[in-house]
Amino acid sequence: MTDLPDKTPAPTILVGVDFGLPHFDAELEELGLLAETAGLKPVARITCKRRAPDAALFVGSGKADEIKLLAQQLGATEVLFDQSLSPAQQRNLERHLELPVNDRTLLILEIFAQRARSHEGKLQVELARLQYLSTRLVRRWSHLERQTGGAGVRGGPGEKQIELDRRMINEAIKRTKERLVKVKRQRQTQRRQRERREAFNISLVGYTNAGKSTLFNALVKARAYAADQLFATLDTTTRQLYLGEAGRSVSLSDTVGFIRDLPHGLIDAFQATLQEAVDADLLLHVVDAANPNYPEQIAEVQRVLAEIGAADIPQVLVFNKFDALDEARRPLQLEDTYDLDGVATPRIFVSARKGLGLQGLRQLLARRASEAGREFPEGVEALSTENHPSDS
Repeated sequence: MTDLPDKTPAPTILVGVDFGLPHFDAELEELGLLAETAGLKPVARITCKRRAPDAALFVGSGKADEIKLLAQQLGATEVLFDQSLSPAQQRNLERHLELPVNDRTLLILEIFAQRARSHEGKLQVELARLQYLSTRLVRRWSHLERQTGGAGVRGGPGEKQIELDRRMINEAIKRTKERLVKVKRQRQTQRRQRERREAFNISLVGYTNAGKSTLFNALVKARAYAADQLFATLDTTTRQLYLGEAGRSVSLSDTVGFIRDLPHGLIDAFQATLQEAVDADLLLHVVDAANPNYPEQIAEVQRVLAEIGAADIPQVLVFNKFDALDEARRPLQLEDTYDLDGVATPRIFVSARKGLGLQGLRQLLARRASEAGREFPEGVEALSTENHPSDS
């Protein structure tokens, strides 16, 4: 990403290619939100249709010329693609357009780097960025082709600069992985302590910006950061929630949101954080009911859950933001079931921001916790369960 002062967002052209896949975002709405979250300023959106990516320029030479002309007319300083580019395509596009070119993968990595607050989160983002960078050392810079002479040998054959850079990155990846292993052990110790207390563990999962953190705050009166933007929360937060109907507390965790085409490097790097979902007794799958694309978002969350080994954990679908629905689209009843991968899954409609439907959600959670047959864990501070809309 181009480094500019916060008050001067980089004018950016957004590019998307329709390869006939069902989830293509013709308006590039999500990419635009991601760009704004990263501090960029979309000034134009260009889409085109292709049967397959052009091996050299991804969009082909004609469309690349069109992008270059538009960038010159609008004063754009960066071009952002909605799909992942290969290192060669990125390098060729930058040479052709004479502008920095980035893709959706790097954009998400940049947002994660900006938002990570905990030591663990920063390590995870650093690992993912290093793994991404390791494949993209060959860009536009000629210094990567220089030879470095061997020790004591003037002018003799040596190691290419690119090989030195790759070795340094690989060593950094190894160090970061070792540090993450230590953090993961600490988390496992904390989970074992919860298991000894026989706590009932609930994890909030869902597509980014579905309102997980707002719901978390409303339920436990926490002050986790919540905002109407993508990836507002990256670091896992766990609190105790007292359920008066069940006469016991449960452990509630807020986790990072998922998104379409989430880089595999991030999924791998965030295994320690996502482990909270894997070890949960119940998943609260939060859905933005007001988003017309919610079925695709649900499917993407299900795909990631399967990838991290959490597909078989019982779920409750929480359709959030139902107050934003038109009267004609509002549900006749707040609780019903939803066909999730062929399974009739409990669903409840709420508005975390306005505190609507939260009492029904607490009662549902209390029934689930009671069915688990576990006793109230001793030494856990009970928290109030009054209706408390989030301040965020």
